Amino acid sequence: MKVVALVSGGKDSCYAMMKAIHYGHQIVALANLMPLDDSVDELDSYMYQTVGHQIIVSYAECMGLPLFRRRIQGSSRHQELGYKATQGDEVEDLFILLREVKRQIPSVGAVSSGAIASDYQRLRVESVCSRLGLVSLAYLWKQDQSLLLQEMITNGIVAVTVKVAAMGLDPAKHLGKELAFLNAYLHKLKELYGINVCGEGGEYETLTLDCPLFSNAHIVLDEYQVVMHSSDSIAPVGILHPLAFHLENKADVQYLKSQEKIHEIYTQNLGSVFEVQDSLEGCETTCKPVGYRAGPADSIEHTFNISRTNNTGTFSICCWLQDSCNAGLQEDLKIVLGKIESKLSGLGFGWENVLYIHLYIDDMNKFSEANETYVKFITQDKCPFGVPSRSTVEMPLVEMGLSRAYIEVLVADNKEKKVLHVQSISCWAPSCIGPYSQATLHKGILHMAGQLGLDPPTMNLCKGGPGVELKQALENSEAVAKCFNCSISTSAIAFVIYCSKRISSLESLDIQEKQETILRQMKISHLQEGDTIRALDPLFLYVLVPDLPKRACVEVKPILYVEDGTDEEFETIAERSCSKPPPFYWGFKQENWHDSCIQKCVISGKICAIILSITSELVAKICFDSVPADYVNNDQYSIAKAHIEKISKFCIYLLDQIMTDNDFTWEDIMSLRFYIPVRLQMSVQLLQPMLCNALFELLEMSEKKFKSGEEPIFNIVPVIGAGRSASMDDVVTCELMARKS
Repeated sequence: MKVVALVSGGKDSCYAMMKAIHYGHQIVALANLMPLDDSVDELDSYMYQTVGHQIIVSYAECMGLPLFRRRIQGSSRHQELGYKATQGDEVEDLFILLREVKRQIPSVGAVSSGAIASDYQRLRVESVCSRLGLVSLAYLWKQDQSLLLQEMITNGIVAVTVKVAAMGLDPAKHLGKELAFLNAYLHKLKELYGINVCGEGGEYETLTLDCPLFSNAHIVLDEYQVVMHSSDSIAPVGILHPLAFHLENKADVQYLKSQEKIHEIYTQNLGSVFEVQDSLEGCETTCKPVGYRAGPADSIEHTFNISRTNNTGTFSICCWLQDSCNAGLQEDLKIVLGKIESKLSGLGFGWENVLYIHLYIDDMNKFSEANETYVKFITQDKCPFGVPSRSTVEMPLVEMGLSRAYIEVLVADNKEKKVLHVQSISCWAPSCIGPYSQATLHKGILHMAGQLGLDPPTMNLCKGGPGVELKQALENSEAVAKCFNCSISTSAIAFVIYCSKRISSLESLDIQEKQETILRQMKISHLQEGDTIRALDPLFLYVLVPDLPKRACVEVKPILYVEDGTDEEFETIAERSCSKPPPFYWGFKQENWHDSCIQKCVISGKICAIILSITSELVAKICFDSVPADYVNNDQYSIAKAHIEKISKFCIYLLDQIMTDNDFTWEDIMSLRFYIPVRLQMSVQLLQPMLCNALFELLEMSEKKFKSGEEPIFNIVPVIGAGRSASMDDVVTCELMARKS
């Protein structure tokens, strides 16, 4: 991509440019914001470094690139973490500046910035980029600061301190000193006082005088003055005010290389400086997302299938269209999203209450079309507390009698959620450019977006096959988990691993083996680091699907428990213990072989997660040793309706027993899914009444006090295959998540 680089003069913005070039991008322009008054060194800004701004003008000549500058008119008016366009805010100066760059150089597609740890700054750059249709590149984001500082020095960043404001840093001694000189001392201060060695806590600021990108010249600081802002005895604050500097030219051959890289820019603009003035349009020209508007087709009455769990605090709603009439994916998705929106509104909620969205579509070739429709409903404006996390997979929907789009949303009755939504491309983890986030934390459960094996800085799938993709997907998941002070190796309640049908059975087994190995290695690493957190034994569910985004082989969806500091009892074993014999329903009674069906993870009084696997070997036992399956050609087989009814009742019976044994009820269920392979040749229209009847009969037999309601409390998810192992050959697989409200 063609990139405009935000430059403050500091080491971070310069090194971010170098990283952008390393990952194949091309810097075509520089952009800088400076004080309204030239005599002012530093503004009271939450966004911009301005110390040393007098020297930034020379960057254009040093790099042979056009420099666009704007004087900062606004102030920090919108101080909340998430940013909305606010007239008079200093962020609008950045918007006006970058809009002018894009006008003059239309090929610009991305913005580079040096953000390392500040969510405040990153979110504002992302907001401006979103409004202008640009991609944010933040290649220093979340990098280890000690390693990063050493990288900068090793890779030729020559920068001097122009501000110090931390315990142990003395303006008289440390201003004007090069990073290489201060490196060891900064690490000593980190050990003594916990400072950020890259200055991310405001400990110091720098001015880059030379770097490999300065192909024409480097800067020589001839004379400066130390200006004291505070003489505090513990952490004095001082600023370096430049008085005189000059440029020393470099070899002409480097200049020619620079020209080749920016051949599309007019030669007369090389090294030019443009000051961007006020615009009459102001911030009224912000690009606002196009909202959904009803069309003529919306007046048609449709028949929907709706399911909803009964948890009063966090519940799932699922919707698909019963009378699709083959209208196409976009039309089906628009109707289904509209129905979900209407359902939420009827409950007094909106998209801002949604924590997670499962988007199932029938054709991954139409993924971009699905996204076009999706973003008309779920927008950042509608979700001021953060957009929901999301996973998207292709499922064999039409083969099971569903519409081309199938939506499941997890809804909270409050807005107490913490959302991680990083839209910048970085080395940290894959970006989420659009209205879906990497992860959402709500009441101790971290709902993570489906993770592909994407190389974060390039956003390309890793080459090398399913095992390599899985490893990268788990590393990406771990990077997200670390932002919430947890690990997928110790805090995971469950993993759902979606596998593409393109992978072989041997590759599937390799995925399972690698998953176990990688998590074990991560856990050992945590123990070696002295981590004393008790580890959960996660549940595993493998799901075979027709296709995944980007033609990926694997997509990993972790669900984590984030401890709140209180002592919990963890139970992650398969065996069940109870003080009295369990009830006797439909002729079923507790058997030793039942344990082979069950994976569970229970956090006493809080969370109960269950994966129930019914294999073909167990079907005969459930159906009392009758022969249930009639095999036909092409590995397809059908099971008699009577036997499917028996299996349905057994699943309900066993789920009830596990929940009862652990003091959970059907009212506590957040989500309940039955994964049904299409090879059973059973339509959803046939399966749903069986499960509904089984629940109703249980309600009558057990006298349990839960609502049956008109809507099912479960979702039926059609798959090619599913199971607790990578063979994915279960006849029926149940996934249940319950939480006390």
